[in-house]
Amino acid sequence: MIKQNLGKLDRLLRFLLAFWWLGPWQPMVGGPLRTLMLIVAWVALVESFLGWCWLHDLLGIKNTNQ
Repeated sequence: MIKQNLGKLDRLLRFLLAFWWLGPWQPMVGGPLRTLMLIVAWVALVESFLGWCWLHDLLGIKNTNQ
């Protein structure tokens, strides 16, 4: 089981970013930047639901008290 390392505010901001970048309000960009934005948005969405970020885990950051 994955131990959560993201706080409520961090999870909310990640969800809002993903909602914006995956929704109809997304910035109009093309090419590789568009692909990168979609990947980041999907990762942010999954992390917002799980409450766990691999980068925070790697760096030892724990924001669960936010």
